[in-house]
Amino acid sequence: MKFTPRSETTRQFIIETTAGIFNKKGYAGTSLSDLTEATRLTKGSIYGNFENKDDVALAVFNFNAERRANIIQERLGKAASHRDKLLAFIDLFSSAEIHVFPEGGCPLLNAGTEADDTHEPLRQRVAEELLETQRELAALIQQGITAREFRAEADPEQVATTILALIQGGIFIARTTRKPLHLDAVLETARKLVREIDTTTSP
Repeated sequence: MKFTPRSETTRQFIIETTAGIFNKKGYAGTSLSDLTEATRLTKGSIYGNFENKDDVALAVFNFNAERRANIIQERLGKAASHRDKLLAFIDLFSSAEIHVFPEGGCPLLNAGTEADDTHEPLRQRVAEELLETQRELAALIQQGITAREFRAEADPEQVATTILALIQGGIFIARTTRKPLHLDAVLETARKLVREIDTTTSP
């Protein structure tokens, strides 16, 4: 029988209230007591609106992923050229800007690193978001090629995948070593990649 939450309003309250906790402490590291303490709700109220903690984690990830997507779209919408949009995307993840994302940083990296073997539905959702981001970046690069902002020989899929890998890898290194400057160094490599396909720069 399909699970039906007692109250969609309470369910959304739980998601929004615990979004930062899950993203910061981890999906496995967040306990039921963390949820009840943050929401001031009973265990019965939590499980009256979610099947289990994994269900809460998945709903919270979807919420954080949507917030991430909205932040990116808003920032890219302020850039005029395809080149500037691509650079704006990269800059969003710098040590000076990454605070604009949900508390705890990039939800894709946070969820993906711990859900690969422990929470298959969550891993699938992270994969979907990563692939969607890669497709959007590739489309942006292709549009730039069509507009002659980027070199015709540039491979949109490869460039998009490389930029995304640099960003995610840079975040991982910076957080693991507690040295944000490592992230900025990696992002500079991503910016160099954009300059290499920019038609206004020398080959």
